[in-house]
Amino acid sequence: MKNLQGLVSFVESAAAGSFTAAAARLALTPAAVSKNVIALERQLQVRLFNRSTRRLKLTGEGEAFLANASEALRLLDDAVNQVTRASGEPAGRVRISSGISFGRRYVLPLLPRLAARHALLQVELSLDNRAVDLVAEGYDIGVRGGMIPDSSLVARRVAQLPVALVASSAYLRQHGAPATPAELPQHRLLGVRFASGQIATWHFRKSFGRVTREWEPTARIWASDPESLVDLALAGHGITQTGLHHVVPWLRSGRLKVLLAAQHEPGQREIVLHYPHRQFLSARVRVVVDALLEHFKQQQELLVDPRELPAEWLA
Repeated sequence: MKNLQGLVSFVESAAAGSFTAAAARLALTPAAVSKNVIALERQLQVRLFNRSTRRLKLTGEGEAFLANASEALRLLDDAVNQVTRASGEPAGRVRISSGISFGRRYVLPLLPRLAARHALLQVELSLDNRAVDLVAEGYDIGVRGGMIPDSSLVARRVAQLPVALVASSAYLRQHGAPATPAELPQHRLLGVRFASGQIATWHFRKSFGRVTREWEPTARIWASDPESLVDLALAGHGITQTGLHHVVPWLRSGRLKVLLAAQHEPGQREIVLHYPHRQFLSARVRVVVDALLEHFKQQQELLVDPRELPAEWLA
């Protein structure tokens, strides 16, 4: 393969969705990236992208070529790692995909320490709440909710992410706390509606613990990010359902209270760390995986059990 620049430009453009975005990643101009891809297409005698004024779309041939091209670059990175491993210093780029809220709070703060510890390591964090194909899009590590059905990936459970209903102490002083789920429609509710239009429903259970009802909140204010609604709840604007880990500091301070704890179902959602099979794990990826797992263990709010909340956290 003589056209390494074209290969790199093609893989980055496919991942980023445009020559402009790929150029920013590669520290090139969009024209240079486009020129590299065109040269690669000429060499292969096949069109890899269908181009429009706003975005790129892989052709069928491009999709077939992308998996092999990404693997070829990964093997090249690993070859570099083999050379640098003798010095004990991992080198190269590690791409991480994470949801927006979790990534900003729990992944991003670790990156400066990694950069300071490993001078030859580059870590790139992509924050996005959409469904991501980690392998096809060239990510080394995924920090995502739930399991990804890909046998080439290892899945390591990081933590459960139970949800809770919360409201501010100020709101409860003015409006009172609902004693049962049936009273919720009488309150100001803050609901989550994702960009897809899907609504995050609330679940309730009988006293013996079985989930019996899925309820769509009768909210008047909606947002696509649950954490943003915590800001409104803190300001006294209503009741919202959010991840317990988002609100532990406010529960400790007394600014927020958990509602209907005995009746609300916290769910089974969890955060999982995904990465290539151990047999193919490079030094650069291994050092980041180990650092992330150790970092997550130190986050006390991820260890809170919704069944054992302190009495002072409850309304």
